Amino acid sequence: MKKPSQKKQSALHYTIVPRDLAGHLFNVTLTVANPDPDGQTFALPAWIPGSYMIREFARNIVRIRAERAGAAVALTKLDKHTWRGAPGDGLLTLHYEVYAWDLSVRAAHLDQTHGFFNGTSVFLRVVGQEATAHHVDIQRPGDAAARTWRVATSMKEAGAKRYGFGTYGAANYDELIDHPVEMGDFELATFEAHGIPHDIVITGRVPNLDMARLQADLKAICETQIAFFEPLTKRAPLERYVFMTMAVGDGYGGLEHRASTALICARADLPTTANQKSGEPGEGYLQFLGLCSHEYFHTWNVKRIKPAVFAPYDLQVENYTPLLWLFEGFTSYYDDLMLVRAGIIGETTYFKLQAKSMCGVLRGSGRLKQSVAESSFDAWSKYYRQDENSPNAIISYYTKGSLIALAFDLTIRAKTGGAKSLDDVMLALWDRYGRDFYPSVGRGVTEHEVEALFDEVSGLKLRNLFERYVRGVEDLPLAKLYAPFGVKLVDERKTGKASLDAGIGRDPLGARLTQVHEGGAAHLAGLSALDVVIAIDGLRVNGNPSNVDALLARYRVGDRVPVHAFRRDELMAFDVTLQGDRVPVITLSQAAAGRKPAALKRPSAV
Repeated sequence: MKKPSQKKQSALHYTIVPRDLAGHLFNVTLTVANPDPDGQTFALPAWIPGSYMIREFARNIVRIRAERAGAAVALTKLDKHTWRGAPGDGLLTLHYEVYAWDLSVRAAHLDQTHGFFNGTSVFLRVVGQEATAHHVDIQRPGDAAARTWRVATSMKEAGAKRYGFGTYGAANYDELIDHPVEMGDFELATFEAHGIPHDIVITGRVPNLDMARLQADLKAICETQIAFFEPLTKRAPLERYVFMTMAVGDGYGGLEHRASTALICARADLPTTANQKSGEPGEGYLQFLGLCSHEYFHTWNVKRIKPAVFAPYDLQVENYTPLLWLFEGFTSYYDDLMLVRAGIIGETTYFKLQAKSMCGVLRGSGRLKQSVAESSFDAWSKYYRQDENSPNAIISYYTKGSLIALAFDLTIRAKTGGAKSLDDVMLALWDRYGRDFYPSVGRGVTEHEVEALFDEVSGLKLRNLFERYVRGVEDLPLAKLYAPFGVKLVDERKTGKASLDAGIGRDPLGARLTQVHEGGAAHLAGLSALDVVIAIDGLRVNGNPSNVDALLARYRVGDRVPVHAFRRDELMAFDVTLQGDRVPVITLSQAAAGRKPAALKRPSAV
């Protein structure tokens, strides 16, 4: 008998029910019409694309059982996330329970206020039948409080009405897990960007939400990005898009998907009708729009233009690539740039955002030890598993990657007289590797192809930049690169301000050192991260980080002061020689009038 993988398969059917809101439990039923007669294998992903850490989602499966024709079928667990049913013919049904209490964009969450899940957390993969059509029946909870709930997802309806409970469909497993689902009483608005409907879904209490402003700003961002990648057709690579946002007291994060994004933000960051102001967004709202811009740009850069090792993903193990500086770093460069091109912020605000990134990169000595290529490859074990020593050991491929994008952009524009830019490289990547990626999984790009493409498109030899700044650890010469465009970088740090050169956090006893920077005053005196400073020169530290600054303000750089701190439960004394701030405080300004700063518009406008 041929195995099921060798003949046409019937669609796989899932039913997911929010069964116990207070207990945070989803019930999932999976029906396989043509299981492998030698024993069907099932596996749950160990990680979710876009978040590069093994998360062991299978640990949240509380109970699991299988049956065929009403009779129990034995399940053997093969490893931490894989099961195999006993051999047999005929329809096989799995019943399992998933604990959902992770309020993040990566997993699943369920309570009396809403339900949310990513497919990687709840849908077991039927090994060998990944290319088969998948149907999902999303059922309403039985609780009376959920009678008014709706469903938001970018998954295509297959019987369900839009925003309603019922059946949705995906062409294959890869598509199934790329459409997160939100259910609850949410705020909903829709706008069109170059003819494509985009939904804004806001879950959580947000009094006086200014949805009209949010619609207008997101429309501008989306239309700018669509026109960037498809300047002639202005055609988006999707039929519909959903911004799925959970508003909380304090939170920030996003995760990209092929036709949607899952976001979490502080409700204070969303615009309000109670305080409507014209002009540029405030700091919190600007941060949220930057997050939306970042995740939307991923629609092209990483969801369709992918590293070769992601085409396709292996979701059971780590997928190593040295290219995250391109897919996350370049996206971080363009997210703010698109806000300028969309007319949401001006040059002054844009320069402030760039300067903040520069200062962040220069803060830690880890930038001199780890390249962005190494940071990309080690994301699984280092970037996503940061500890108190991370600033001294690693570099962010997001922030330094964004500055590398800026360096490439400035270099190409300067050396081609404005005829070419980084925009042209991105469009070439899109044309060759992204535009035709779906519906079948296309081919990803290798690191060697990336480097060759830069040279080909720009007409330059850029190997030196790759060697020194991508594979090397040198600081980027941004002041020199910006100079031809009339932009001046200035260091405004207060070198006379006495400092411990350590991160300061709250603690009931005093001030906890969250990080101790290598070569700084605290490090050289013997203080360590997690020490709790309780007194400086005999005066009590009260636990407020600003109190440390207030106490140190009475001293000069070079003064020696006694510091008392607890390490675990032991009181220790340290003799600290205070330092000034060793890290530049960068500002950018337009030094020459009448010349447009590089990158704010397409090369033809420079």
